[in-house]
Amino acid sequence: GTRIICDRKFLLECKNSPVARTPPCCLPQTPGVTSLAQSSLVKLEELKEQNESEEAMPDQDQFEMDI
Repeated sequence: GTRIICDRKFLLECKNSPVARTPPCCLPQTPGVTSLAQSSLVKLEELKEQNESEEAMPDQDQFEMDI
């Protein structure tokens, strides 16, 4: 086998190339993989609402102790 050896400078330049920043033209639209699924967007909104409601609740002790 033949090894292809690239130096660091060349690889860093490839990262900033316009071709590397655009998706392929024939990429299929797969919800949840190539684009966000609608259900995942709804779940994200629900999680944000839950986090906000938990933050609004005052701190409570995890266990109540009978004295």
